[in-house]
Amino acid sequence: AAPPLGGDTRRSRPSGACGVSTSWCPVGTAFDAKQQLQQPLRGGAAGRDTGLFGVPELSCPEGFQEAQDKALQESEQLVQKACSTPPGPETVMIFDQLSDSLCRVADLADFVKVAHPDFAFREAAEEACRNIGTVVEKLNTDVELCQSLRRLLADETVMSSLDPETRRVAELFMFDFEISGIHLDEEKRKKAVDLNIRILDLCNKFLIGTHVPNKIDKHVLPEHIRYNFTAEGNYLRVAGLHADCPDDLVREAAYKIFLHSNAQQLARLEELLASRNSLAQLVGYDTFAHRALQGTMAKNPETVRQFLEKLSEQLSKRTQKDFEMMTKMKTKLNPHNSMLMPWDHPYYSGVLRAERYNIDPGLYCPFFSLGACMEGLNSLFSQLLGISLYAEQTKRGEIWSEDVRKLAVVHETEGLLGYIYCDFFQRPDKPHQDCHFTVRGGRLKENGEYQLPVVVLMLSLPNSARGAPTLLSPGMMENLFHEMGHAMHSMLGRTRYQHVTGTRCATDFAEVPSILMEYFANDYRVVNQFARHYKTGQPLPKNMVSRLCESKKVCAAADMQLQVFYAVLDQIYHGKHPLKKSTTEILKETQEKVYGLPYVPNTAWQLRFSHLVGYGAKYYSYLMSRAVASMVWKQCFAQNPFDRAMGERYRREMLAHGGGKEPMLMVQGMLQKSPSVEDFVDALVSDLDHDFETFIMDS
Repeated sequence: AAPPLGGDTRRSRPSGACGVSTSWCPVGTAFDAKQQLQQPLRGGAAGRDTGLFGVPELSCPEGFQEAQDKALQESEQLVQKACSTPPGPETVMIFDQLSDSLCRVADLADFVKVAHPDFAFREAAEEACRNIGTVVEKLNTDVELCQSLRRLLADETVMSSLDPETRRVAELFMFDFEISGIHLDEEKRKKAVDLNIRILDLCNKFLIGTHVPNKIDKHVLPEHIRYNFTAEGNYLRVAGLHADCPDDLVREAAYKIFLHSNAQQLARLEELLASRNSLAQLVGYDTFAHRALQGTMAKNPETVRQFLEKLSEQLSKRTQKDFEMMTKMKTKLNPHNSMLMPWDHPYYSGVLRAERYNIDPGLYCPFFSLGACMEGLNSLFSQLLGISLYAEQTKRGEIWSEDVRKLAVVHETEGLLGYIYCDFFQRPDKPHQDCHFTVRGGRLKENGEYQLPVVVLMLSLPNSARGAPTLLSPGMMENLFHEMGHAMHSMLGRTRYQHVTGTRCATDFAEVPSILMEYFANDYRVVNQFARHYKTGQPLPKNMVSRLCESKKVCAAADMQLQVFYAVLDQIYHGKHPLKKSTTEILKETQEKVYGLPYVPNTAWQLRFSHLVGYGAKYYSYLMSRAVASMVWKQCFAQNPFDRAMGERYRREMLAHGGGKEPMLMVQGMLQKSPSVEDFVDALVSDLDHDFETFIMDS
């Protein structure tokens, strides 16, 4: 990947690279409610809208068809060019252009289909995703196209002359062909394409099914708890687990109704798992997990199993203690029903945290206004990486909601690095999830200019009262830092090829930069730079930050054990087929063996496990990424979270390569050693230990 600093002729600079544009304003004020009222966001000249993200075609839903047709036409020309070009670095560049022309529409559509307030836009984006997905699957089994790449890989003289990043990208493209079954005969290749298309369709349907509320006749529930659920005639709609509700009966009812088995969703899941297994075996893998884990830090299911087993072993006694504490608390508050059930874990662990450390979110929110948090991030990035965030005025039609903010990411010597669109506030029909979307990947263009990356950060923050700033709970503030970690990875993974830009890397590495940001968000030295009471300007007292950090360790072993259970379940589902039992029987067995709380009859939690779609066979990634982030924090930043030299090393070793370098080599470069499974487990378990200083202070 391109070196982050100095003498890089491949990275273009905008004219006046280090200057601040007159259309930029400080990031904090852009998120201040009063500023929003004064400055209408849809600026720009009269006339035709610029289109979403400045893409001219996307000023109306029909534009997706136009953008898609254009991309498909361009891709046809590039396929012909790839097939007629002699082996050399240009082959890799053409493949990357091909990938970019399709991704520029597919990635953008991926975001619009879930987040745009206009149904017509969402529908058009969904259609574009489907169509481009189908084309990609066909290209991945195009023999002639593959031959052009194979000729390059077989030419030892040319291969030895390529730089490491170009070699890796060529190998990654070949890997895409191989896992799609390029080596099979024509009939089997067609079967692989059909399976892939069917899997895409099942994934979409399953994902929708994970969010669909369940209804129940209202007379089934006691009258005094009905008001907790939405009434629809004679029915009550249950749309979630009500995990924070103090009434045990409400949580129990929500759990049993929301997680009640659904035959249609069950059939989708079973077909999805069977289809994934058929595809994996068709293209030469033992299981889908073996196929999915190629190129990751873990490399294979055996390492994942070893990691999860050792972690579970280390957590066992601590988890038992956590469950005992929760049971005591439940008995104290509800003497008639003291058996700890799955719907009790999130609630009673929260009660224990609040009681022991007095961490009412209401005490913290006034110190975490959104503007202050954004300034805090700006200050941290400036000190660590020489990067500033500026709010930029948008043109008419560029954004999909009035409250979206566009940030320019500017380096002190390299100039403009890319754009982050911040879609932070709740609105009807917007998914209730925090996530990062790549809209356009960075790459070095044929004319020598750098294509700037564009991403969206989506949060679900409450809309503030008119004239008052948006106040964040500590959890929301941590989520903001987490998502901003992904955004910085996208901005600084400035690779030559968009196929490996930013977060386009192994799943178990992709969460490292975001989880690392959580460690910064929980460090008093960082928080003290921005947490001020929005009315008085008073800083957040140090003991409040310490109490908050320590409270997170209460029942943390049980919380981690729950994540281990999810990860083990995911591995079994994507392991050897046919499965020995039904997915629900496997859930019951695994829950009781790995998690420890009893399975509840007639429930099927796996039908709400939306991560089975995007993280199939890779749910363990969250735990492994956290282990790496913990090691990086302790070794490199715990002593001084603003250490510029360490920030530059982090950029150079971990962020700059995107997916253009083996993930474990990046970790090795940062930590100066290659961590073992035992090191990962030790890092996670040591994070559960209480800080002695805070313990004494609180006592």
